[in-house]
Amino acid sequence: MSLAFIVCLVAVFALAAIGTPIGYSLLVAATLYLAVDGADLALAAEQLIQSIYDGYTLLAVPLFIIAANIMNAGTVSERLLTFCVAVVGRFRGGMGHVNILSSLIFSGMSGSAVADAAGIGKIITEMMVKTGHYSRGYAAAVTAASATIGPIIPPSIPMVMYALISNQSIGYLFLAGILPGLLMGFMLMSMNYVISWHRDIPVEAPTPLRDAPGITIRAFPALMMPVILLSGIYGGATTPTEAAAIAALYALMLATGLYRTLRLREFYRVVVDSARQAATVGIVIGCALIFNYIVATERIPQMLSTYMADLDISPLMFLLAMNLLILGLGCLLDATTIILVVLPLFIPTANVLGIDLIHFGVVMVVNAMIGLITPPYGMLLFVINAVTGIPLRDIIVNVLPFLFALLLALVALTVFPDISLMIPRYFGYHG
Repeated sequence: MSLAFIVCLVAVFALAAIGTPIGYSLLVAATLYLAVDGADLALAAEQLIQSIYDGYTLLAVPLFIIAANIMNAGTVSERLLTFCVAVVGRFRGGMGHVNILSSLIFSGMSGSAVADAAGIGKIITEMMVKTGHYSRGYAAAVTAASATIGPIIPPSIPMVMYALISNQSIGYLFLAGILPGLLMGFMLMSMNYVISWHRDIPVEAPTPLRDAPGITIRAFPALMMPVILLSGIYGGATTPTEAAAIAALYALMLATGLYRTLRLREFYRVVVDSARQAATVGIVIGCALIFNYIVATERIPQMLSTYMADLDISPLMFLLAMNLLILGLGCLLDATTIILVVLPLFIPTANVLGIDLIHFGVVMVVNAMIGLITPPYGMLLFVINAVTGIPLRDIIVNVLPFLFALLLALVALTVFPDISLMIPRYFGYHG
């Protein structure tokens, strides 16, 4: 490891420690590396521009962001919640199940955990509290935990990022996330049921069956978005990026044409907010790609691969060690940084050990999403705290059982690759 790379690493962690946004930390560190190494400083800008302009796949990120924001601005969220109440509200812990099911459905539209939490988080948390059966902290904890499913079930912005750094098919990664996302939802619902039974939470009054057809019809157009997305991608009609554009257009048509709930002023605010969010993500992605260029120049991945090969470590032990590493980093770093900066170091090693990179990507993305509710740096915990005003301590105490449930799901995904690979293989994946 060269002196320039040591200076680069020290700069990244020092700047991040004092609160500098991770994108700017990476950019400053990369510039310091070039200066100490005696290279042309313009190389940083060149790598940034080249990576962004060559990254056609990256266009999917802002398009999924604006699609989610349009859905949140209209009445789509409320219609989906009413539908979920009709489906699972009649069981013990019903409103908790509604919370989790709504995240499962909304995850097929946004691709972002933060969008799920910020969009329906406040609404469903208030619905749970109003019943008088759930504490504010518990309602917020269920909301935060269920939002982790958002980037697992397709579409998924983190999966797009992983595809960018691993050169894997976005389509197969999307397919590989379906069963893991459902497994996470099942584990969360099971934990919610156990807690509700232990606390003797009463069963809610069921939605009358005569109202079910009308509720379903009103929610049906929104429910069709994931169907349109996936059928377009896997039917060969669209690329994932084109599907993201269709998702944004479809969301706009629903909010302005069918439901007529999005006015011009609100649409302007949606566009501005989406542009800001996309710019924030874009800066992190671009600067991470510069950092990855430096890592490749230093041949860090190759050295790690050689070291792991010399250790004669088994693929399962490597995956378990990676899980522990990512879980630890998730307490300190955001998911985007982990995916774009940390994972590229270990992808060559996974490949050398014969680990399927689609399976590896799903396990690591799930792990990174669990980090979003892991104290002290749990992004979703702060988002829910911001939108609901519920004290952070109450959320953390109540989220721990759900964190345990998600860890069990992670272990199952790690040990049984077929959970991730079953659907991709059905659609022709040969990994």
